[in-house]
Amino acid sequence: MFKITLCFILAGTAISASSSRYNVVLVVIDDFRPVISGYGDVLAKTPNIDNFMKNSFYFTRAYSQQALCAPSRNSFLTGRRPDTLRLYDFYSYWRTNVGNYTTLPQYFKENGYTTYSVGKIFHPGVSSNNNDDYPLSWSRPPFHPQTEKFMNSPVCLDGSGVLKKNLICPVLLESQPLKTLPDIESVKEAKRFLSSEAKKPFFLALGFHKPHINFRFPKEFLNEFRLEDFKNYTEDSYKPDGMPNVAWNPFTDVRSRDDFKRRNISFPYGPIPSVQRSAIRQAYYASVAYVDDLFGKFMESVNRSNTIVLLTGDHGWSLGEHGEWAKYSNFEVAVRVPLIIQSPEFALTKSKRIKSIVELVDIFPTLVDLAKLPPLPKCQDKRNEILCSEGKSIYHYLLDPDSSDLMMHALSQYPRPGWEPTKHPNSDKPRLKNIKVMGYSMRTDNFRYTLWVKFHPGNFTKDWTQIYGEEMYDHRIDSGEFINLIGRDEFSGIRMWLRHQLVTAFSN
Repeated sequence: MFKITLCFILAGTAISASSSRYNVVLVVIDDFRPVISGYGDVLAKTPNIDNFMKNSFYFTRAYSQQALCAPSRNSFLTGRRPDTLRLYDFYSYWRTNVGNYTTLPQYFKENGYTTYSVGKIFHPGVSSNNNDDYPLSWSRPPFHPQTEKFMNSPVCLDGSGVLKKNLICPVLLESQPLKTLPDIESVKEAKRFLSSEAKKPFFLALGFHKPHINFRFPKEFLNEFRLEDFKNYTEDSYKPDGMPNVAWNPFTDVRSRDDFKRRNISFPYGPIPSVQRSAIRQAYYASVAYVDDLFGKFMESVNRSNTIVLLTGDHGWSLGEHGEWAKYSNFEVAVRVPLIIQSPEFALTKSKRIKSIVELVDIFPTLVDLAKLPPLPKCQDKRNEILCSEGKSIYHYLLDPDSSDLMMHALSQYPRPGWEPTKHPNSDKPRLKNIKVMGYSMRTDNFRYTLWVKFHPGNFTKDWTQIYGEEMYDHRIDSGEFINLIGRDEFSGIRMWLRHQLVTAFSN
C-alpha cells in the first residue's frame, strides 16, 4: 500500500513540475535582417514586432554563423558551428556524416515537452534527412503548408497576363493556388496547435518563409511603401575598390527570376539600375510588413504569462550595400539578425536593449536556461560529444542587461569555389566538392576582420598560409563596411592581432 501511495505522490509531483514549466515558442523568419522600426529602421513598418519588443529583451549585435539557410539553421538547432557539422551547402545530414548530435527541440522532447515544427525550421531536403529530423527532434510529423510546393512556380502575373517566375510578385490571394500563401497556412496551423496544447508543456517552432525571395505577398502591403523612399538607401551601390573579388556575391538567384533576367545585368558586378534597386528594396520591406502582420495574428493566441518567445532570423540579406543583393557573404548586412526574447520570468514594462555581441549558436543553451532544464554543457570534444554546445548561454545578459564583455566576438564563414565570381560552379552556393576557398570572419566590438584562405573539401582542412583575400573594417567610423583598411600601415598592429585571434578561434 505504501509503495502504491508513494508512486501516486511521485507521479503527482512529476505532473505538477511538468505543468508548471514554461512553454517555449521559437519564431524563425527567413532571410531577415533587422528591418524593424523598433531597431531604428525609419522605413520599416512592423507594429506587431514593435509591440512584442515592448516587453522583451532585444540584441542589436546578434550574428548568424553562415549566410545560407541550411548551414545556419542546422548550426543553431544543434548548437554546433558549420565546420563541426561540415555542412556549407544543402546536401549532407549531420547524424550520418559527423555525429548523432542532440538538437534543440530534441533536448526539450527528452525533457518531457511536446515538440512541433510548423513551416520552415530545418531546411527541407537532405540536410534534415528529408523529414525535418523527425521523429528524433519532433513529437509529431512537422507541418508544411500545402502551398509550399508552389513557391517557385510561375504564379506571378506580368503586365500582359502571363504567369511568370518573378522576383517581385505582389498578388491577390484569390488568384493564387488554393487561394492562400504558405505563411498564412503556417500561422493558422500554429494557432490551432496552441489552442489544443494549452495545458501541456510544449516547444513550438514557427518558421516563416518570407521575406525570402521571391517577394510574393498580398499586394496591399506594397502600397504601404513609396518607391522614391528607397532611392538613396546605401552610401555606395557599387563594388567598393578595396573589396577583394572573392568576397563578392553575384546574386545568381536574383538574376534567375524572369522579371530580372530581361534587364540583362552584366555578370558579375552589375550594376543594377536605380529604379530596379528601389523596387527590390520596396518589395523586401513589403514582405517584412506581411510577415509582421502574420506574427501579430499568431501572438494573439500565445499565452504570454507562461510562454517564452524567441524571435530571430537565420541570416540577413543585402539590399544593395557594396552593390550586392541577397545573402552569400560575410558582410554585416548578411550575417546580422534580430534576436528578441520575451519570458514570463522578467516582468518588463519597456524593452531592454542589449548591445553585447552574441551568436545564433547561443540560442540552444539560452533557451535551456530560460526553461530551467538541466544546463547544456559547453563542448570540450565537439566531434565526439553528443550533447553539448559550441555557443554560450546569454541568459546572464537578461539578468543584467547592462553588463557587457568587450572581449566577446562572433564568428561567421562563407565558402567559394574560387577567388573570382563564377556562374559554373555557382560562387554563391557552391557544392562541397567545388569549395576551394573559405572566408572566415570575426566581428569584435569595433572591427570586422575576414580572411579568405585555401580550403580542402576532401578532408575539411584549411591552409592559413594561402590567402586569397583579406578585409578589415572599423565600425567606429565605417558601420557600412565600405572601407577596407588592409594595406594601411597605421592599422598593421590591430590587423595582425585580429588575424591571430581569428585563426585561434577557428582552429579550436
